[in-house]
Amino acid sequence: MRNRLRLTVQLLFTIVTNGYMYGFLNGRIYRGGLKYACVPGLNCYSCPGAVAACPIGALQALLNQRGFQIPFAALGVFFVFGSLLGRFVCGWLCPFGLAQDLLHKIPLFKKRKRLPFHRILKYGKYAALILLVCGGSMFLFGGLAKVPAFCKYLCPSGTLLGAIPLLSANEALRGQAAGLFLWKLGILLGILLLSVKVYRPFCQYLCPLGAIYGWFNGFSLVQIQWDQGNCVSCGACERACPAALSLQEISRSPECIRCGKCADACPKKCLHFTGRPWYNSAESQSS
Repeated sequence: MRNRLRLTVQLLFTIVTNGYMYGFLNGRIYRGGLKYACVPGLNCYSCPGAVAACPIGALQALLNQRGFQIPFAALGVFFVFGSLLGRFVCGWLCPFGLAQDLLHKIPLFKKRKRLPFHRILKYGKYAALILLVCGGSMFLFGGLAKVPAFCKYLCPSGTLLGAIPLLSANEALRGQAAGLFLWKLGILLGILLLSVKVYRPFCQYLCPLGAIYGWFNGFSLVQIQWDQGNCVSCGACERACPAALSLQEISRSPECIRCGKCADACPKKCLHFTGRPWYNSAESQSS
C-alpha cells in the first residue's frame, strides 16, 4: 500500500514541478517568477517544463558569481527541507529518483542493492559535492574561470529532463550539440542501464543533493521510528531495505531515503513514520 502511495506522490510531484507544457512544445525554458524558488529534489532548471529551480543548480549559480559571497538563499533551502524531511526528499520527491526506481522494476538481471566496494564508493557523492559543486571546479579546471562543473559535466538528471527535451523541440539547439552533450549522454545511459540492476546507483554514489540531505537524517522532523519493545528480530525489515541497511541504521543513516519498505515488511508493525525528530527506542520499550 505504501509503495503505491509513494509512487503516486513521486509521479504527481514530478508532473506538478515540470508542468510548463508549453516549454515542451516550443523548446524554450520557463523564466517566470517561480524560477526564483527551488524545488526540494534534483530537477533541472533547464528542463523546458520546469516551473522552479534545482537547489544544486541554484547553489552553483550563487557560488559562481564574481567575488566570494555566502549563498544564504540556497543554504536556506537545504536547511528548511533537510531539517523537516532529511532524505525523505530523495525517496519521495525527486524526479530522477523516480526514474531510477522505475528502471529497477524491470525484470532483467539479478538485482543488487549495492555495488562492490560500496563502503568506499558511497563517499563519491561527497566528493561530487566538494569538488564539482562547492568551488572545486576552479581547481580542476586551472582556476581560469568558475564553472558549474556538476551541472555541466556530470548531472544525468539535467541531461534527461533538460538537454534531451530541449534538443528534441529546438532545431537550433540541436545544431549546437557537440562532444559535451555526447559525454553527458554517455553518463546518463550508463547510470540508467546500471539502475536496472543496482538500486539507485546515482543516489547512492554520485548525488551531491543526497549528500547534503543525508547530514540531516539524524535529527530531521520526519523519521521512521523503531518500537523496540514489539520487535521480534525477524530481519524482515533488513531484507526489504533496498539500501541494505541494518535495523539500527534505518532512518538515521545518511544512506536511508525513507522509502518505507522496511515499515511495510515488518510483521509486528513496529516501524512507522513519525514527526518526532529525536526518538528514543528505549522509551518505546518501557512504554
